[in-house]
Amino acid sequence: MGRGLYTARKMREDRKKFRWSDRYYKRRVLRLKEKADPLEGAPQARGIVIEKVGIEAKQPNSAIRKCVKVQLIKNGRQVTAFAPGNNAISFIDEHDEVIIEGIGGRMGRSMGDIPGVRYKVVKVNGVSLQELIKGKIEKPMRR
Repeated sequence: MGRGLYTARKMREDRKKFRWSDRYYKRRVLRLKEKADPLEGAPQARGIVIEKVGIEAKQPNSAIRKCVKVQLIKNGRQVTAFAPGNNAISFIDEHDEVIIEGIGGRMGRSMGDIPGVRYKVVKVNGVSLQELIKGKIEKPMRR
């Protein structure tokens, strides 16, 4: 690699070339996250609940985590979303409209002991799930 007096162009071109060996640069520029992500890079997405499912926690825990299968409105893809909170699943029914967001695991992957679940439910029929659990408001019928 040139280091002399007139090597600015060469150094700039080399830097451009070698950036492609950085995996974070490559994924960002080729927009691989947006292509693979069901939410298409958005922080949240709306969907319709298809069914309620119970997912067994990974070892050493033994519990059934209450989740819902959601079909996204924007692209029709199906994802599984966790219903966080005590008895939260009772406020979510089939055909409800929910808003989901990332669950906050490592690099967009699943969180904790719930295998294969990357999203959590935030709102049900336009009302915050946390407020429903606390009993501050009642769930409206689907608008």
